[in-house]
Amino acid sequence: MVNSLVHERTDKENLPPNTVKTMVEQAKVERVIKPAPPRYRNEIAKYIIRRSDDCDLCGKCVEACPQGVHVLKPGYKKFAAPRNYLCIGPSCQKTDHYCVDLCPKKALRMVENPQVKLLGDYRWTGDMILATWKMAETGDLPSPEYGYEYECGNSGGGFDRLRFKFPVRPPVELSEAEIDTSLELNHRNDGRPQIRIDVPWYGGGMSFGSVSTVTQLSKARAATAFNTFTCTGEGGYPEYLRPYDDHTITQVATGLFGVREETIQRVRIVEFKYAQGAKPGLGGHLLADKVTPAVAQMRETVTGISLFSPFPFHSVYSIEDHQKHMDWIKHINRRALVSAKVSTPIDVDMVAVGSYSAGAHIVHMDGGYGGTGAAPDIAKKNIAMPIEYAIVKVHDFLTREGVRDKVTLIASGGIRNAYDIAKAIALGADGVVVGTAELVALGCVRCGRCESGRGCPRGIATTDEKLSKQINLEWGAQRVINLYAAWRKQLVDILMRLGLRSVRELRGRTDLLMHLDYENNAGQR
Repeated sequence: MVNSLVHERTDKENLPPNTVKTMVEQAKVERVIKPAPPRYRNEIAKYIIRRSDDCDLCGKCVEACPQGVHVLKPGYKKFAAPRNYLCIGPSCQKTDHYCVDLCPKKALRMVENPQVKLLGDYRWTGDMILATWKMAETGDLPSPEYGYEYECGNSGGGFDRLRFKFPVRPPVELSEAEIDTSLELNHRNDGRPQIRIDVPWYGGGMSFGSVSTVTQLSKARAATAFNTFTCTGEGGYPEYLRPYDDHTITQVATGLFGVREETIQRVRIVEFKYAQGAKPGLGGHLLADKVTPAVAQMRETVTGISLFSPFPFHSVYSIEDHQKHMDWIKHINRRALVSAKVSTPIDVDMVAVGSYSAGAHIVHMDGGYGGTGAAPDIAKKNIAMPIEYAIVKVHDFLTREGVRDKVTLIASGGIRNAYDIAKAIALGADGVVVGTAELVALGCVRCGRCESGRGCPRGIATTDEKLSKQINLEWGAQRVINLYAAWRKQLVDILMRLGLRSVRELRGRTDLLMHLDYENNAGQR
């Protein structure tokens, strides 16, 4: 299928046969879990081993440690820096291979890394970042021995105050093979294709110019491996994404940067970006330093000039105008589904039903917790409704209107892990869009400097060619694939513990959730 699609699309442009062959090979991405160790020699770790000058290089610690923290360089008579990210910390004290106790010279001591306290923020805690790195490295959930608290953050609200009410014993004994995590995206019965994705999430829009080429391709390869989607964002449709057309959503945003009929015809989903939860009422931002000649050419603008998308579409001021947009896309691409991305104002329920009435297959609500480092804090923290409230509000309203089962409701804006995915669905969403977590898998430390100067010093959110070369594409793709695998494993475990055979059975099950504030108040009474 991939072969025929690529030939069909490239023959029209008379591309060389070798180019077509390369594209076909690139599109073959398998869902294989392989180790993807950190790309930095001294990765940030929760616990670190200090070695004093009393060490006599006996190598006892190397023999004792099953995690491989200690490395004695052969022939050099010295130790390499400990691979602290492998250390399980205090859990090791309970074993018979604790290096600190076994060192005959007492030259070792273990301490908590002070860097971890400075890593991240209240929503993305240091533990959550380290756990995400571990999942991206191994494709599995972090061992409890590491002591990571990663299911919730420390924000004091939102998803962090919600918990599942797991029964002592599952009401139904289920095996992993019986759990269905797939999601159908077209419920309109309008003759357009039914698209089923294997997991209830897809990658959010990160445009050419906001992130590196390797970042976009890593996301696209992971989406292909898990039969889901990634999104181009509003920066146009780069040619290097052509092999992943069937797993790419192209975005039509208010700036219309790089929007062409040819690229709209290539995909299976087209998304109108009416607003962004992190900066509703402001439009997209791409500051001057990141507008390189390549970015300017793609966006059909001028090098070194900041790009601010207008708000709103100046051709849309009613549901009827909205419908004309939908009809335009449906006419250009007869097989595409149409998504409407909106922010979460107080009347988000009316916005959602309006999008459905205009012909949208997917209503994508974007809450205020998401967004990039380019979003002003005053907008992120004060304008949009938190996504947890918006989901329930829209789900209930569409249900009362009798159209809930005719539209796919997707939520984004602060989805960090599998527990957040499950909570969003239990509140009433069909699925979610993820973004920041994919960047964290690639090594993001949440420094918030995405938009400045050359961009991300770790080569993730940058247009600088030298910085981008820090990430190898095979490694980057594997990290996101591994993260997806770990998430799916945890989501399956959640469903099994709740006795649900399908993620679709979880939708709207607020009875399976509890809010810690209300539970605590009830206990005080």
